[in-house]
Amino acid sequence: MAAETLKVCYNKGCGQKFDPDQNKEDSCTFHPGAPVFHDAYKSWSCCNKKSTDFTEFLNYKGCSLSFHNPVKPVEVKPIVDKSTADEVIEYRAPIRTALPRADFDSPQVIIEPKIAAGLLELAQQLQQSQTKDLADAFMPFVLPPVGTACKNNSCKEQYEGPHSDQGLCTYHPGFPIFHEGMKFWSCCTKRTSDFDEFLKQKGCETGRHCWDKKKSMESQVKCRYDWHQTGTHVAVAVYAKKYDPSQSSVKLSSVRLSINLYFPEEGGSFNLDIELGGVVDVTQSTASMMGTKLEVSLRKAEPGSWTRLFFPRTIQEIKKPEPSKLPEDSLKEDFESVDLSDL
Repeated sequence: MAAETLKVCYNKGCGQKFDPDQNKEDSCTFHPGAPVFHDAYKSWSCCNKKSTDFTEFLNYKGCSLSFHNPVKPVEVKPIVDKSTADEVIEYRAPIRTALPRADFDSPQVIIEPKIAAGLLELAQQLQQSQTKDLADAFMPFVLPPVGTACKNNSCKEQYEGPHSDQGLCTYHPGFPIFHEGMKFWSCCTKRTSDFDEFLKQKGCETGRHCWDKKKSMESQVKCRYDWHQTGTHVAVAVYAKKYDPSQSSVKLSSVRLSINLYFPEEGGSFNLDIELGGVVDVTQSTASMMGTKLEVSLRKAEPGSWTRLFFPRTIQEIKKPEPSKLPEDSLKEDFESVDLSDL
């Protein structure tokens, strides 16, 4: 037969030329389904064969037999509106509305921690050896030796006599934080990468000097803590040893985290009370107490990255008003007006 009388088959996967007079029920081998492209794989919806190579995909032999199809499918072209051809389409990411923040003083929930077996054994040993000598409580007060340094953070003063207690102590009431190469105090916002500069930072609060190390440890125990985050959680780790889990606690609200760790040997506690840098889901947050640290896993209530762990809360110092002083002239008049003749 002449080539002019042959027609092209438009069935998917065939594409051969055929003689219309010889077109039978099993003349065409084709794919009745549609092409599928998913996860770099190419396949036909009617077959189970998959391939990442496009040429191999085109060479897949059909899976069905039928008549050849001489009818070319109608090509549907999208209608283009020429009036909007020069229009610039601007895409803006949707603005996500931040969740409302609760009040800092809103009620907190006690998080029941998962306690490691090793820490429980150590806590039992500490409780058995926690018998203190009562005589220490009645020991007479002894003045510190001259030259004793103040135990408050960043205070450089030394004890030179009873008059040293009258001076103000400038110190840091918080704790040192080392995070991503930066060093700063939990009570301040000044950050530096140089350790010497960190030690030279002047205190942010004034109070009384503390010359006795034991007394300072009774009020607070220093612990280092750090934090990191993922897309869904913020993890806060407090590095501590020999703390009693039965006398320690973790409290949480949607915007506030409070940690208290009690150390029987020192007779003091580590306290961390911060306003979180984001909103958390309290019901899906957890805590784990281990032998070397406490780790709190905070579930983010909304997607996004936190720029900081907490917002610094400034506490204004309330100064007592100084007693009013009378002018020297008025005092002179009062003394001169006193009649001493009857004495």
